Amino acid sequence: MQIGVLYICIGKYSIFWKSFYESSEKHFLVHHQKKYFVFTDAQIIDYQDNANVVIVFQKNLGWPNNTLMRFHIFLRHKTLLQEMDFLFFCNANLLFVDNVGDEILPLEEGFAALQHPGYWNKPRKLFPYETNPMSLANVPAHQGKYYVMGAFNGGQAKIFLKMSEELSKNIDEDFKKNIVAVWHDESHLNKYVVDKKVKILNPSYGYPEDRDLPFKPKIMIRDKAKYGGHNLLRGIPENSSFIRKYFREIKSFIAKYLRNNR
Repeated sequence: MQIGVLYICIGKYSIFWKSFYESSEKHFLVHHQKKYFVFTDAQIIDYQDNANVVIVFQKNLGWPNNTLMRFHIFLRHKTLLQEMDFLFFCNANLLFVDNVGDEILPLEEGFAALQHPGYWNKPRKLFPYETNPMSLANVPAHQGKYYVMGAFNGGQAKIFLKMSEELSKNIDEDFKKNIVAVWHDESHLNKYVVDKKVKILNPSYGYPEDRDLPFKPKIMIRDKAKYGGHNLLRGIPENSSFIRKYFREIKSFIAKYLRNNR
């Protein structure tokens, strides 16, 4: 069985790649063939010459577009990805700390998503779903059983790519209305799983570093604060004018994207 690992490490996020790869080779679906599709703007990364590593150049779109546009990025390489049996997306700062085997494969469901470790024991009313009724990521108040995290998910290649097509289309439609979902791609992912048959993975498969949760860590979410913090990793300047600049750049990106995709 061929497992495709989708890994985006743009800009400073490339610092996580070496240890991620080593931990995955040691712990992740070790009885199957894996191929790593590394989407990066780095000129050189560790293990780039390994037979199971495919480097895909991806220019830096800035934050939050590097995450919001991930489904578009994957679809541009659909021909490569559809050769896999399963595809799994992994956030750059994940680290495998224990064996992760066939128990995560959604053989019947087709798709697997990670229950968010911050909301696994919270009531539905606290889930940070998109609530703007104009957004295609909107989850009405009467829907939603789980809140899933965008950091780790995957499934049968055909279903994963179909999901990517659906969500990229929804993101584009939101763009046309000048809407960016509250938690970007994660908001759209949560909308997707609301009415789908999905294998829900507990927080063992997305365990925040230095947290105390009643789960055995299998995949650790490394604390970005130990690597300079969210802003440094995203290339965001630490100043009060950033918010204004952020919204200007989002509007500019949307306008440019729509012009190029008419």
